[in-house]
Amino acid sequence: MLKQSLHQKLSQKLSPQQIRLMKLIQLPTIELEQKVKEELEANPAIEEGVDEVEAPDFEDYEEREEQQIEAAEINIDEYLSDDETPRYRLVANNTSPDQEDKTIPVAMGVSSTQLLEKQLALRNLSEHHYEIGVYLIGSINDNGYIRRDLALIVDDLAFTQNITTDVAELEEVLKIIQDFDPLGVGARDLKETMLIQLRKKKITEVVSVALEIVENHFNALSKKHFDKLLSRLSISEELLKKALKEISKLNPKPGSALFASTRIIQHIIPDFRILIINGELDLAMNTGMIPELRVNNGFKELLQGYKETKHKSDKVQKDAVIFVKQKLDSAKWFIDAIRQRHRTLMLTMTSIMNYQEEFFLSGDEKSLKPMILKDIAEKVEMDISTVSRVANSKYVDTPYGTYLIKYFFSESMKNDQGEDVSTKEIKMILEEVISAEYKAKPLTDAKLMDMLIEKGYPIARRTVAKYREQLNIPVARLRKEI
Repeated sequence: MLKQSLHQKLSQKLSPQQIRLMKLIQLPTIELEQKVKEELEANPAIEEGVDEVEAPDFEDYEEREEQQIEAAEINIDEYLSDDETPRYRLVANNTSPDQEDKTIPVAMGVSSTQLLEKQLALRNLSEHHYEIGVYLIGSINDNGYIRRDLALIVDDLAFTQNITTDVAELEEVLKIIQDFDPLGVGARDLKETMLIQLRKKKITEVVSVALEIVENHFNALSKKHFDKLLSRLSISEELLKKALKEISKLNPKPGSALFASTRIIQHIIPDFRILIINGELDLAMNTGMIPELRVNNGFKELLQGYKETKHKSDKVQKDAVIFVKQKLDSAKWFIDAIRQRHRTLMLTMTSIMNYQEEFFLSGDEKSLKPMILKDIAEKVEMDISTVSRVANSKYVDTPYGTYLIKYFFSESMKNDQGEDVSTKEIKMILEEVISAEYKAKPLTDAKLMDMLIEKGYPIARRTVAKYREQLNIPVARLRKEI
């Protein structure tokens, strides 16, 4: 049975302009440069300016609903009059006084796959084996391993490349690839890559023991059961230490060096810079290579011509003036949005800087205060999501290094004095305790908990485990050294 009824519902929706503004706020400097470049190419109503304009504080952008406007209803004078539109709304000066023209270096080079294929081409192989080798190289992941089962690769070669082969032949070609630089590339697991690297070394007593450990006692090695190794190998503790040191020199990810050298490097461009001048903090925003923007005055001539024409009913002219109006509106909005982005970022970063003033003056990470997104959002009177967009993708250059802004945010925990301390402070102390432990008998999480409690930080064992994992520190058993 169908039933009709009326309901009233109140909801909030972001306009397309507001959504675009939020996206601009989220962009780091280097991506904003590209966005401005794209906008300059797409909208002829925006152009680069050379005038230095001192702009007043940005006025809040008022939402304008998109409307279908008839040509006859367009107020041409609104776009022709210089007096009605403040100049700062038509120009965005994006350069800072101390900014210098800088070019961003980009790493160029051939791909890692091509480097391996070049080595393959130097071998005396039949066309059949060469094609198999190329396919195997394409199956190597970023760490330098082939993780797929060779039997599956045999099927893939048959169905996708029309190449008939078997596992034995694949292993034959794979051994050739495993002889390439970097050593160990093309291995199927950690044990195999370590054996490949050890077998290329000059055979000595230490290397022989290392080979024996990896080949026949790999499980005891991975679990750091040193007592078992001493017993099974019947060697001295000193010789075991030397063998373990030799093993520690091996590269567990042989492809990392190869792949890292062929990737385009992502350079970090700090969005802010903080200096200490006469004991006071000074904040500046890096606007990168973003040019000064302004509305193209040449578009006014088109509107002036439309205003003076006697044939305003002409459809071609109507379409033209609607196009010009849309581009002018878009240009003014974009310049306003760039200015509001700058204002939002400066307000947010200034608040963060003032909140963490003690750290920025001293550089002591233990002086970082507990700070959450809500703390800053309340100070700048903005939504938490806006502060999050600023914090998650922006960097600040300080006298003590370059930090992701998100780094300065942390939860709080009370110490035994009832004072709020940052969880970052607890992590730093945890890291110091672990670095100073006796490596032959590492501290368990329970013992770490007891030591932190003694230092005045009441903390549970599961929290210690969580912080240890966040610091990428393994469990006690895997930290053990002979």
